[in-house]
Amino acid sequence: MRMVMMTSSMVMLGLAIPAAAQSNRELRRAANAAIISDISKDRQAERDANRQPYVSPGYGNISSAKAAGAACAAKARQEAGPGAAIIGRSRTSSMSTGWEVEGEVGPYRDLQSVPFVCSVRNGSVSGILIDPDR
Repeated sequence: MRMVMMTSSMVMLGLAIPAAAQSNRELRRAANAAIISDISKDRQAERDANRQPYVSPGYGNISSAKAAGAACAAKARQEAGPGAAIIGRSRTSSMSTGWEVEGEVGPYRDLQSVPFVCSVRNGSVSGILIDPDR
């Protein structure tokens, strides 16, 4: 009786190992496919950026200081909230890879106006800092 139980256990174990191996192979294939998909999307984005380096989604063609100032002003108004406007004139300075735009936006929360600094790198708005502490 004991020998029969051992044999049936060994048969069950023998059937479980190939099934587990099969599912592990499928998991590895799925993971590899996801990684390859991400890599191909990244490469396509790089190719698109090389073809049109001065295209910024939502702000149009940023290939001049005027366009950089307009894109940063729009981004600052968006970040400050509804009803915000650029106060005075913003200053645009040229950099090796783009522009830096400084100005004031207001009203911002309960404050009258706050300064902002915006960077345009390689044709797109790469960052904005609105500093209510200054």
